[in-house]
Amino acid sequence: MNEVIRIRLKSLALGRKTFFLLSSLIIFFSILPVYGDVQRPPIEINLIIDGSLSSVNVKDEVTSWVYNRIDQILADGDSVKIWSAGTAARVIYSGAINNNTDRENIRKSIRELAASGNVSSGSAESDVDFSGALKEAADRASRQQNSSYSYTLLISASSDALASVLSGPQANLLRYSRVEEFPAWRAIVIGLNIDAKVRNAAAAFWGS
Repeated sequence: MNEVIRIRLKSLALGRKTFFLLSSLIIFFSILPVYGDVQRPPIEINLIIDGSLSSVNVKDEVTSWVYNRIDQILADGDSVKIWSAGTAARVIYSGAINNNTDRENIRKSIRELAASGNVSSGSAESDVDFSGALKEAADRASRQQNSSYSYTLLISASSDALASVLSGPQANLLRYSRVEEFPAWRAIVIGLNIDAKVRNAAAAFWGS
């Protein structure tokens, strides 16, 4: 199943090699300033976490990893929205980051995320609504023009559910993405609604 996911992600980039390269550079140089003491404009952070029963056995590992990643990228002024992708995607946190209390509230939301679903159904993808959360995150990114960048991180503990997204109507939203594999789960950084930035970068690169 992991090989199927890799093939499907790769197929989204076929025919767009130049755009994919440029978009990767855009993502890299947009995220780079959040590290260290370099100042940057506020960004929108979308965090979509697998809330199905598939995530139960990896919850502690995922929580620790997400804490570390959030600590690396968060800065005052950022806006954060967190979805629990269970049978239906639901927002478990939404707000701006202004102080340490806000950061702790984010941690608390992630820590207290409860898994739901039915592993006996034989259809894991039906218990993980990644598509609904991705669509909401994409709509949010397209509506908000104040942020210089939208950073979307999806945590999946279900290969079936992720494969379902890749074969469904929201697959196009994953065409600019980077996957980090772990033994029983994966983290996917997704560049939502960056098509215009990619086209502009391509035009500037080619001098047209």
